[in-house]
Amino acid sequence: KEFTPPQHPKSEEVTDKIRDILCNSFMFSNLDPKDMDVVILAMVQKTFPEGSRIITEGDDGEHLYVIEKGSPVCKKLIDGENKVVKTCQPGDVFGELALLYNCPRAATVEAVDECLAWELDRETFNHIVKTAATKKTEMHDGFLKKVSLFSTIDSYERAQICDALKTETYKQDDFVVKQDEEGNKFYIIEEGSLEAIKTVAGKEPAVVMTYTSGDYFGELALLKNQPRAASVKVMSQGAKLLSLDRKSFTKMLGPVEEILKRKQSEYA
Repeated sequence: KEFTPPQHPKSEEVTDKIRDILCNSFMFSNLDPKDMDVVILAMVQKTFPEGSRIITEGDDGEHLYVIEKGSPVCKKLIDGENKVVKTCQPGDVFGELALLYNCPRAATVEAVDECLAWELDRETFNHIVKTAATKKTEMHDGFLKKVSLFSTIDSYERAQICDALKTETYKQDDFVVKQDEEGNKFYIIEEGSLEAIKTVAGKEPAVVMTYTSGDYFGELALLKNQPRAASVKVMSQGAKLLSLDRKSFTKMLGPVEEILKRKQSEYA
């Protein structure tokens, strides 16, 4: 039978608040606006008092939760003892593994203070979020295989990077980064053409690099912890970029760090 998502109407203010939380979660941030609206409408607000158990390791999972307020802890049974393996923060998602992989709960989650969370049911998750996440991952993986930087890493490492990538769109003449600004993102060009423009005191701005699909930029500011060395401007009618924030870049780019360091000499 056809899937009909549950609908729990919310005020515009609440809807915007949930959207802000979801936009910062890798699992939801890539949903298109229509799917995002369906997910928000399907969510139910839940309050868990201090000391209560939200999910239990080994149980079947029917829901996932997105935290609005509170810092619940995840515990796992290790050597016969329940040990805290993670403390969650507002904006974090938990309970998604049982839904993604159709397996029992991998951990117990308990509220250590009052926890306010948004609950999403399995069916809506499977029909909308899981499908979109899988589709995006497959698309990004296929694209990354063609990017020279990532062609030598294994599929598991590439999948980790795929999950953390965010899509950003720009119009002609937009600046993606500006010279001397602090750099907190690494970019890969999916579609479009861009130019790196460098300004040196007393001279006309000069184009120092051109970029097209499969090229990347922004790694120097992250590798060297220094301001942007040039501005990057969109030259085509529009551009679609994949970005990786500083935290993900540092965590995930171990396998390609050597390649990036070798490439630094090309800018010299």
